[in-house]
Amino acid sequence: MMTRIVDLRSDTVTKPTEAMRAAMASAEVDDDVLGNDPTAFRLEAEMAKIMGKEAGLFVPSGTMGNLISVLTHCDIRGSEVILGDNCHIHIYENGGIATIGGVHPRPVKNNDDGTMDIDLIEAAIRDPRGEIVYPTTRLICLENTHANSGGRCLSAEYTDRVGEVAKKHGLKLHIDGARIFNASAALGVPVDRLTRAADSVSVCLSKGLGAPVGSVIVGSKSFIAKARRLRKTLGGGMRQIGILCAAALVALQDNVVNLESDHKKAKLFADGLNQIKGLRVDDPLETNIVYIEIEEGSHTNAGKICKELEDRGILLIPESLSRLRVVFHHQISENDVQYTLSCFQQVVNGMQNENGN
Repeated sequence: MMTRIVDLRSDTVTKPTEAMRAAMASAEVDDDVLGNDPTAFRLEAEMAKIMGKEAGLFVPSGTMGNLISVLTHCDIRGSEVILGDNCHIHIYENGGIATIGGVHPRPVKNNDDGTMDIDLIEAAIRDPRGEIVYPTTRLICLENTHANSGGRCLSAEYTDRVGEVAKKHGLKLHIDGARIFNASAALGVPVDRLTRAADSVSVCLSKGLGAPVGSVIVGSKSFIAKARRLRKTLGGGMRQIGILCAAALVALQDNVVNLESDHKKAKLFADGLNQIKGLRVDDPLETNIVYIEIEEGSHTNAGKICKELEDRGILLIPESLSRLRVVFHHQISENDVQYTLSCFQQVVNGMQNENGN
């Protein structure tokens, strides 16, 4: 019977720690829709302070946080948002900005490092003189870290340059900062420096930080006031949310310091995989996301490898026939890394031997 589980599907799979459970059990709560939950106030104020913004708002998910942020900035149907063609908002959020908000996405090619070329961003901004036929550009969105680029970090300097373009054209800048704390740890730069140019930021509590539920969006007081109304419209106004916010406060206190260790374990894992014939992890690896390429001629595919590893208690996600994704988090130990590498070696070697390699 399999007893060992190494869950590398995502950093969203972590279980609440004992400290989180204790905080949740004893949390001081009230009705947040009525604006009275003290633990929610604490979390929102703390996150706003860390991000260098005036106010914050707890939301049930990162998808809702990004949707609310886009719709708050683009409050006229037919508005347009410039964003990366490979970013989370554009690919993985059900097209919500269009289907719910009537906001038109204007995708710009993401580079391998998650950036978009500044000149391409500026070229995508609609000429107001063409408003009789064009949507009206109102917002630019960035993602930091950029998940589909392997957790690459956007520098403060790059973000500043995008912010300058936004201001020049009278636009707003939103950062999908689901893993912004990972970027801060990897770059050695305070979070508020990475978000300085942004008008709003969404931060996931249940990814790198390891809390069980939720995100926080931050911005100006007027932005958050409008966002609060939209949260209620979208069904995200919950009642005694202090129970959830209490766990997030523990995560901020206990788990931010673990992020650098998560990155080191990801690097250790990648270095080990690169020693296995038929597998490749491309540099640079900056944070906690590892994409594994299965080289041609390996006589296997991602689905087969995932099935064999699952039989050994290792869970991960196939991205395509030739690509696997692994995400590290604070509940993965160095021993887990070595066990996973050993299992990869066994599985890949076994498949190659079956095929006479």
